[in-house]
Amino acid sequence: MARANAAYYAGRDPFADFATAPEISQMFGEILGAWVAVTWQGMGRPDPFLLVEAGPGRGTLMADMLRLLARVAPECHAAAAIHLVETSPRLRAVQAGALEGRAARPVVWHERIEAVPDGPMILLANEFLDALPIRQFVRSVDGWDERFVQGMGFVTRPAADLPAGGPFDRPVPPGEVLEVCADALAVARAIAARLRRAPGVALFVDYGYDGALWGDTLQALREREPAWPLADPGQADLTAHVDFAAFAAAARTAGADVHGSVTQGALLAGLGLFARAEQLARGRPPAEAHAIRDAAQRLAAPDRMGRLFKALAVASPGLPSPPGFAAAPASGDIP
Repeated sequence: MARANAAYYAGRDPFADFATAPEISQMFGEILGAWVAVTWQGMGRPDPFLLVEAGPGRGTLMADMLRLLARVAPECHAAAAIHLVETSPRLRAVQAGALEGRAARPVVWHERIEAVPDGPMILLANEFLDALPIRQFVRSVDGWDERFVQGMGFVTRPAADLPAGGPFDRPVPPGEVLEVCADALAVARAIAARLRRAPGVALFVDYGYDGALWGDTLQALREREPAWPLADPGQADLTAHVDFAAFAAAARTAGADVHGSVTQGALLAGLGLFARAEQLARGRPPAEAHAIRDAAQRLAAPDRMGRLFKALAVASPGLPSPPGFAAAPASGDIP
């Protein structure tokens, strides 16, 4: 999965195969830009601070956030040093174009989250964790087998090792699959460690589940249609649902505060998405107003992205609850 996705992001436009929330509507970036401004105030308004995005795609989310900050929170905008975590040279060039003239300081790119320098930080990662490679383990009567790729199919062999921090204490029935994303657990631990050294909050938004669950969620999308994950390596987007319970546990164990997860719908509605949609729709032609309201529904309605997608915040100990989390209901065990 790791090699196939590296080739995929290096050689293709992934947005031909799927649409992310920032590409659906500018409202997503505007709402999260306001979230950044309030979070920055709760951190004591550090100047400068690092505004980081992991997996920034075309740069749409960051561009929309910066446009909002420049308009309604100019002091926060001026204090923000933009750092992007992106491995693809092609996407870096696209992001540079999208952000030209938007940031108050030069944009800096990094290969890995761990390479971002220390200092006060607000990090956003939208659909970043789902693209990290997973390992699949199958519960056997005697313990655990691991599933491997062989040709165009899968084979299982006795597990030689179990990744540290994996949720192997879950009551997985024999024959069922447990997915472990060691890279995501490492990100949780690294973020928590740096948030103990300097104040900050990291917001992760992705599709996945929260609870002691299991199951095979590996999937592939090609031209916005499901594809066989093992066909034509590097030509489809490979993803797996994010295990938010395991991610949260790793961050807590490493010493950070964790808020959520909550559903994306609850977070965006609590932050004013529908009020913003009505503001944008007011006075527009009926077709445009309908498109704006429909985009808000697509982002937040339970039967669309609102329930499947979750949001989780990792924060420095002692900081206020991030906006949208203090009163939002937990997402629950939703596969």
